[in-house]
Amino acid sequence: MFCGSDSPVSGDTGKGHLPVLLREVLGLFAPGENKTYLDATFGGGGHTRALLESGSTVSVVAIDCDPEAAERAHAISDAFPGRFRFYDLNFSQMDRVKEKAFDGVLFDYGVSSFHFDQPDRGFSFKADADADMRLNPREGQTAAEFLETASRHELIQAIKVYGEETSWRRIVEAILNARGTQVLQNTKSIASLISTTIPAPVRRRSKLNPATKTFQGVRIAINRELDVIETALPKAFDLLAPDGVLAAISFHSLEDRIVKRYFRQLCGQPVDRLDSTPQQLRTVVAEALTRKPITATQEEIAQNPRSRSAKLRAVRKLVGLT
Repeated sequence: MFCGSDSPVSGDTGKGHLPVLLREVLGLFAPGENKTYLDATFGGGGHTRALLESGSTVSVVAIDCDPEAAERAHAISDAFPGRFRFYDLNFSQMDRVKEKAFDGVLFDYGVSSFHFDQPDRGFSFKADADADMRLNPREGQTAAEFLETASRHELIQAIKVYGEETSWRRIVEAILNARGTQVLQNTKSIASLISTTIPAPVRRRSKLNPATKTFQGVRIAINRELDVIETALPKAFDLLAPDGVLAAISFHSLEDRIVKRYFRQLCGQPVDRLDSTPQQLRTVVAEALTRKPITATQEEIAQNPRSRSAKLRAVRKLVGLT
C-alpha cells in the first residue's frame, strides 16, 4: 500500500535532505505560533523537519507505513521533543490518529529515493534484486508475484494505464510467456525482457530506460497507490481545522487528476468538462489556493532533478465548517 515519500536526494534526514517544493509548501501553510500539521507522507522527514524548525511552538504529526521511515522518525523525535508524533500507518488510515483539527495536511505522493537507493527493495533495475517494490514490505504481493499471477486485464491496467506505456501489448504478451521461467523474479531479468520486447526504433526515441514505465505501472498496481489517494483525501479534509490548508504534491498525471478533481469538487467547481451539475446543487466547502499547479523552479530542478515532474495543489477549508 502507498505510504510516504518526501522525495529526498540522499539518505540524510537532516540538512542534506531536499524535500520537493519546500519553500512553496511553507508559503501555503504559513507556520505560526501553536500550529499543528499532519505530514501524511513522512518518508525522509524533510517537510516535517522544516515545519518544526519554523517555530518553537509548531508541532507535527507524521504518518508512514514503511518500517524504515519509522526508524528515521526517531531522529526527528529526539531533535524536537514533545512536538512530534509518528504513526506507523498507511495514509489511507489517517482517521486513526488521535489528534484532530490540523492547521495543515500535506501529501507528497512521490516515491522516496530511499526506496530506489536500496537495491534489495526491488524498485530499481539498476542493480539486480528480488522484484519486490512494496512500499510496506510487511504485507501485500511482491512485484514478482503480481507478474506471475495477475490476469491479462490486470497487467494491461498496470502497464498501459498506470505506466502509460505505448508498447504495452508486446510487454504484456512477453510477461505472460515468461511465467514459470524465473525471468520475472529479479529486477534485471525483468528489465532485460522488456528492453528486448520494445522495438529498437521506439527505444531510440526515448531518453528513458525501456523498463521505466512498466516498473512504474507495476509499482502503482501492487501498492494500490491511486486507490489510497482517493480514500485519503476526504479523510484529510475532515481532519482540517476551519481555515486549515490541504496540500498535495503529485508526480504522475493520474495522481494529479485525482487531486484536481477532488479539490474542484470541494470548491464547488465542475470536476471535468462533462460535469453539468447545476451550480445551486454544488456545495462550496473550500477555496482554491492554487488555480494552476505550482511546479519546481529551474534552480530546484538543478538541485533535485526528481522535482521536475512535481505538481503542488492546495485548498483552504472555509471558516464555519466542522
